Amino acid sequence: RFQISRMTVRKAIGELVAKGMVYTKQGKGTFVSAPKLDDVVFELDAFIKGAEERGLSFQTTLLEAKIVRADAQLKAKFQTDDDSLRFLYFVMVLTAEGEPLAYERKYTIYTKRKPILETELQEPSLTKIVSQHTDQMPISSKKVLQVSVATEKEAAILQIAPGAPVFVLEQTLYNSEGKPIGWSKSVYRGDRYQLTAYDGWHGEEE
Repeated sequence: RFQISRMTVRKAIGELVAKGMVYTKQGKGTFVSAPKLDDVVFELDAFIKGAEERGLSFQTTLLEAKIVRADAQLKAKFQTDDDSLRFLYFVMVLTAEGEPLAYERKYTIYTKRKPILETELQEPSLTKIVSQHTDQMPISSKKVLQVSVATEKEAAILQIAPGAPVFVLEQTLYNSEGKPIGWSKSVYRGDRYQLTAYDGWHGEEE
């Protein structure tokens, strides 16, 4: 009727299944999936790209870098009881046109034989930093986004009023065994970022 080969139909159905738009039941047929309306995807890590697209001058400033022992919080984040572990801890602020937009704290397991270069620590990508300063490769990442209010310290660094709304993004990187090897907490100004989510089916923008 439509003069389309079975192979073409199978390929089209396969693509729709891969996108989650349809699903198949053996012996019954192919059915349309219900749109996923509860999933929110956020990409606040695209700070540099967003700044450059708006023609803004982007800069990272390293505020602090040191080697620290594992306290209770780090042991919990890295799922370890090893008191001998040391962590590379650093703090940076990300600015565009001289205006501070994000304040970040990052941790990765410290490897003694790897030199610490300030230029590398200014790299805003936690994945790249972990790859450079550990013997392990990040395989997966978990991100948790919360809406909060700025503490006095965060407000001073971001040049906003204490209690002003902010986005707080926590990221954990895992190795091939599912063990945490990197953790960061980033605070983004609420008046300079917006969270966008799409409901239903949508394709990637060209």
